Amino acid sequence: MTQNKRCGWVGKDQIYIDYHDQEWGVPVYDSELLFQHILLDGVQAGLSWITVLKKRENYRKAFDNFDPYKMANLTDKQLDKHLLNKGIIRNRLKVYGFRKNAKAYLQITEKMPFSDFLWQFVDGKPIINSWKTIQEVPTSTAQSDQMSKALKKEGFTFVGTTICYAFMQAVGMVSDHTTDCFRYHDMTT
Repeated sequence: MTQNKRCGWVGKDQIYIDYHDQEWGVPVYDSELLFQHILLDGVQAGLSWITVLKKRENYRKAFDNFDPYKMANLTDKQLDKHLLNKGIIRNRLKVYGFRKNAKAYLQITEKMPFSDFLWQFVDGKPIINSWKTIQEVPTSTAQSDQMSKALKKEGFTFVGTTICYAFMQAVGMVSDHTTDCFRYHDMTT
């Protein structure tokens, strides 16, 4: 195994390599960072992750660093203005979904920390898988089904089971680095 062997989905683009090497699969417990991740994973629906990743900074600027309080109070006029922003994905349902999801996030946080709400689906600790190839990695699981159902019940949008599973992988609830990837060994030791 060479030090730079990575999961099969990582391309040659440096932003993708850095994301894989430094972020993907690292457990995140900060509620607001988890909120950011779930928003961006929802934007990915129907697109490649690298498309969203390249626009992440533009989203941070456009949506006040994903401040849920500010986002929940965005007017239709403000959201329509975002639809003119070439730096983000200008899909009306997704842009308006940010406000809806911010309201749902705030509703959940009145009852418990968002982190606790999400991590309950994996009993509070990462699930470590041992896939040999990318083809073995599922696109959804019973846990992502449960998370999707619970988020939708709370009012979230763009949180289908496949999106939830990608989110779980990204924030380290599930470790799906393949066994030949150098990060697999970092995550399991």
